[in-house]
Amino acid sequence: MEIRGPVLLPAVREDIELHTFDGLTLVGELALPVDRAPVATLVTLHPLPTAGGFMDSHILRKAAGRLPALAGIAVLRFNTRGTSSPRGTSEGAFDGGRTEAFDVAAAMDFVIDRGLPHPWLLGWSFGTELALKYGRDHGAEGVILLSPPLHRTSADELAAWADDPRPVVALIPEFDDYLQPDAAAERFAVAPNIRVVPVAGGKHLWVGENQTRRVLDEVVAAMNPAARPLPTEWDES
Repeated sequence: MEIRGPVLLPAVREDIELHTFDGLTLVGELALPVDRAPVATLVTLHPLPTAGGFMDSHILRKAAGRLPALAGIAVLRFNTRGTSSPRGTSEGAFDGGRTEAFDVAAAMDFVIDRGLPHPWLLGWSFGTELALKYGRDHGAEGVILLSPPLHRTSADELAAWADDPRPVVALIPEFDDYLQPDAAAERFAVAPNIRVVPVAGGKHLWVGENQTRRVLDEVVAAMNPAARPLPTEWDES
C-alpha cells in the first residue's frame, strides 16, 4: 500500500482530555506505536482556529496517522480553547494567543504525567506563535515551526531564543502567504541559533503529498534520524 493522503497506519489511538490551570477541559488524541515504547513525543499546536485551524489540520492528522508506525514517535494533538473538530469542542474561547499559554502548559503537563519521552513542539502557523511565546517555559527538547507568520511573536520573544540551547527548526515555504524566506531570514536574525530552512515550491498550507513528506521528513530528522528515510509503502501483511 502506498503511504499517502489520509491513510492511517497502525497505532494505539486514545481520546484524551487536557485540564488547564484556569479550569478548562480541552479535547485531544494521543497516538502511540503499537509494538514498542515511543522513542520521542510530538506535541502539536494547530493553525489559527478562526481561519479553520484545528487538531485535524492535515499535516497534524498525517503526522498522527504515520509517525507512530514509521518512526516510533508518539503524537499528541488537541484543540486549543474554543476550537472544535470531530473529536469535540474544547471549553473556553479563542484568546488570540494570550490565555492559550495555559493550553500549551496543559499539554506539556500531560506529557509529564504520562511519562512520555523526549517531547518536541510542532507549531503550524498560529501554533508557531504559541510555541515561540511559551515553549521556553516547558520541558520541550526542541521546536519545529511550520510557516511561522510572526504576527503575534514580538521581537523580544523571538530574541529570547538566542540564549536557549534547544534546537529550533523553522520551515519557510518559498510562496508563503505571510512570511517568505528573505523576510524570515531578517526576522530570525535576532536568534541565529534557529535553523531557518527555505522550502522551494512550498506554500503556507503544505498541500500535496510531496510537501507532506518534506515536513514529516524534517520532523523525523530532528526527533529520530535513525528512522529516515521514511518509507513510502506499507506492508499490510
